[in-house]
Amino acid sequence: MAISTIYSAAIRGIDGLIVTVEASNAASPNPRIDIIGLPDAAIKESQGRVRSAARACDLPLKKGVVTVNLAPADIRKEGTVYDLPILLSLLDIPGLERIDFSDACFLGELSLSGDLRPISGVLPMAVAARDSGFRSIFVPAENACEASAACGITVFPVKNALQVINHFLNKKRIIPVRFDKDDYFGVADNILLDFSDVKGQEGAKKALEIAAAGEHNVLLIGPPGTGKSMLASRVPYILPPITLDESIETSKIYSIAGLHQELTPILDHRPFRSPHHSLSSAALIGGGTNPKPGEISLANNGVLFLDEFPEFDKHSCEVLRQPIEDRNVTITRVNATVNYPCSFMLICAMNPCKCGYYGHPTKPCTCTPQARRSYLAMISGPILDRIDIQVEVNALDFSELDTTIAAESSDKIRRRVSRARAFAMKRFEGERLANGQPLTCNARMQPKHVRKFCTFDDSGRAVLELAYKKLGLSARGYDRILKVARTVADFDESELIKKDHIALAVQLRSLDRKYFNN
Repeated sequence: MAISTIYSAAIRGIDGLIVTVEASNAASPNPRIDIIGLPDAAIKESQGRVRSAARACDLPLKKGVVTVNLAPADIRKEGTVYDLPILLSLLDIPGLERIDFSDACFLGELSLSGDLRPISGVLPMAVAARDSGFRSIFVPAENACEASAACGITVFPVKNALQVINHFLNKKRIIPVRFDKDDYFGVADNILLDFSDVKGQEGAKKALEIAAAGEHNVLLIGPPGTGKSMLASRVPYILPPITLDESIETSKIYSIAGLHQELTPILDHRPFRSPHHSLSSAALIGGGTNPKPGEISLANNGVLFLDEFPEFDKHSCEVLRQPIEDRNVTITRVNATVNYPCSFMLICAMNPCKCGYYGHPTKPCTCTPQARRSYLAMISGPILDRIDIQVEVNALDFSELDTTIAAESSDKIRRRVSRARAFAMKRFEGERLANGQPLTCNARMQPKHVRKFCTFDDSGRAVLELAYKKLGLSARGYDRILKVARTVADFDESELIKKDHIALAVQLRSLDRKYFNN
């Protein structure tokens, strides 16, 4: 009994896993295909697609009772990615058995006509194939550009099943797709949304510049129409350009989530996610019967913007607490436990009250004191404690809107942010977090790093002590003020945190007392 072996791949978290597709047949008057190895319903249905595709392409299959095993058998297999490798393992073509498929990996969903349809998760599977020593990978043509980002493996774009057979029988070779990372990342990403478009709000811009340098979380409070959303949407363009490693990591998440149409072939910019407040906690955090990444993971290495923050489901907001701290989310289900990275900069925006005009200079607020308290109470203290910077975005007067003086561009702000980040990176050289990842910015400092790198003089200590007592800070709040002060000092390239640095950090954190303690 001959056993044919074809290699494919699966997804586990954001990483790929090599799957061996084995097939053997036994003579029987009642032909059938049995698929084993913990397949889901979509894989069990693949036998219908495989048979129809084989007939359409005039490809003979093994006769009798055929058993297809997906190994390792103790890991659940999902999706339609195994259609192509199952078809190849079942072919009964003279001469094909002498071809060595051991250095190739195959992915793809078959249509009834034998064409290949795009699938999700190609990038992490291509990376896994490369790391496992495979020399080539065959993927649907629509996924080839994405797979090519896994540099070090030859990617062949496949339009139909017959094309693969002709390639290996040397009838017509498939031209591979290549990715030049030097050309792709040789030019900084274009600034599509510029801070120069936003008139006024210099204080908010400065606060967001500090936040970008240290990757601090921000809360913007102000009436409607003051530019909160405009400011938030421009933050990715003052962050340092995305690196190749960051792009690969985040692009894996997009690939798994089925957003491969946004990858060309991988993300060339930092993501900006702005989900609607009606989304469920599973959509925000990730989850489902078969776990998928949520918005916090799609914002990895970028910005997560939650507009109308109090309108979000309170449970959804509360489950943000652990991912904000750990920058990683673990989703546990009966059949799987997966980890997704979620290292994002959180920006929240909200009105000061339900009607939006509390404290407005010209428009009266129609909310009662009790209504204002109820509205603000929708945001819990622990969540506020995790937001480093709070900024009031006030209504603009006519002279600010009517000015013809050009505001500072995002490019200039980004240069200052990059210099401050570079100064911090030099200080953090060789430092590691508890999970083994390198320390890259001030917001990620752990208590030991705060003690080591946040040194201040006596005048700075006096300001910090006064703020601690007056604002009623928690231990976390104390650490977060020091982290923001550390970032402010980085702009001055000062290793010592001075009184003015701490005073500005306190000012950027004290706004919640104005609104939330009334």
